Amino acid sequence: MPLRYIKKILSASVYDVAIETPLDFAPALSRRTQNHIFLKREDLQSVFSFKLRGAYNKMALLSEHEKKCGVIAASAGNHAQGVALAAQRLEINALIVMPTTTPEIKTKSVKAMGAEIVLFGDSYSEAYEHAHKLAQKSGRVFIHPYDDEDVIAGQGTVAMEILRQRTGKINAIFIPVGGGGLIAGIAVYAKFVRPDIKIIGVEPEDSDCLNQALKAGERVVLEQVGLFADGVAVKQIGAEPFVLAQKYVDEVITVSTDEICAAIKDIFDDTRSIAEPAGALSTAGLKKYVEREKLTGETLIAIDSGANINFDRLRYVAERAQVGEYREILLAVTIPEIAGSFLHFCQLLNGRNITEFNYRYFDSANAQVFVGISSSGEVKDRAALISHLQTQGFYVVDMTANDLAKEHIRYMVGGHAPCALNEVIYSVEFPERPSALLNFLTELGGRWNISLFHYRNHGAAFGKVLMGLQIEATQQADFHTCLNTLGFGYHEETSNPAYRLFSGGQAK
Repeated sequence: MPLRYIKKILSASVYDVAIETPLDFAPALSRRTQNHIFLKREDLQSVFSFKLRGAYNKMALLSEHEKKCGVIAASAGNHAQGVALAAQRLEINALIVMPTTTPEIKTKSVKAMGAEIVLFGDSYSEAYEHAHKLAQKSGRVFIHPYDDEDVIAGQGTVAMEILRQRTGKINAIFIPVGGGGLIAGIAVYAKFVRPDIKIIGVEPEDSDCLNQALKAGERVVLEQVGLFADGVAVKQIGAEPFVLAQKYVDEVITVSTDEICAAIKDIFDDTRSIAEPAGALSTAGLKKYVEREKLTGETLIAIDSGANINFDRLRYVAERAQVGEYREILLAVTIPEIAGSFLHFCQLLNGRNITEFNYRYFDSANAQVFVGISSSGEVKDRAALISHLQTQGFYVVDMTANDLAKEHIRYMVGGHAPCALNEVIYSVEFPERPSALLNFLTELGGRWNISLFHYRNHGAAFGKVLMGLQIEATQQADFHTCLNTLGFGYHEETSNPAYRLFSGGQAK
């Protein structure tokens, strides 16, 4: 079997549409991990993904009769673009079935290349079944995204390039896994030429079809798959990729959404390019492997498989990246409901930067705050901080790994107060620098009880706080004087309809 694949890979027709992508050294990531990290830049292909390799190789080998019948494919996006481009170059009519969850950037790209699109189902598996039915009715040739020898061979040209570009030591290659075509092609070629290289697959924790199959010794069907890394949202590993993976893949690592987001940031820091979640999978797995094995001085390669990400997802990625690289700790903390409590709490953090602070008055005894705190990047740092706060008498609940808290609750903290508070609402803007929030609270000096507080550090030049104060009208001038002395911009928001509708105190 290996010789057949080696011949197919060496003779694959991919360079009519694909380029030989660079194998870029990642200096920042290498320094941090104390290893030699390289990124195989498949995000630089014309369709921003490796998928055009397999698609074009398969379609170039079709007979003239098959080409006249047209082709059909099912794809979460990247394979669709590969098929669309190949069809355009080979002058073949193409129909693509895509899940309704496919990012708009991918559907637009496919349409721009002249292919017809049908949106169906919430996952690749549902789109796949629908595409097969349409293929049977129409007589079109189905172009499988991964479970096809010629597609696998096309993807295998990535390994051929890597071993030509890096002739020295390579300890391991990390490869994202969806249906398995890419890892199958790379594994069979790399193990034939360099059997000493470890081949390590990487999957999301909520879409680990190869991981589950290898554990079971047979292909399994996942009940559901996560959609964050939409390019690998596949319920079952391909039959042929699974056969090859059993023989040539050394290990599969699973990673969380936060770890994927952190890897997107790592790739950006080193390349100034933005990987899609599936594209950053292998980098996330590489980092996890290095940490687990305590590696130093090794040469490791991660496949940056694609860059098709909607711009509006970047805000979510940025939020989760901080947690994914252990640089933000999220806590729920109970503190006494008395003037100066916020200041005392901040002082106990010993100079740590507060990234977020959410609070709304509820009762006169205790205050529940949701707080984000900067971390050193080491896992043990979180445990040390929690222990320190607990020894100071605070009740603390760790929310760092709580998805519900990160995705929803942090934005829902507060609501209406249970009673009328006689509070005044201000939005305040101040220069963002280390300890900016602590300095702000110190200047207030605990003179007024805070009844509402929201702050989020976005890495901008100015920090913004929305706060409520239980303050007498005669004292407002003193508060204004304090802010003016500090040079902070402020605006009273007590009459703002958004506050009155969603956060104002309610009379019992």
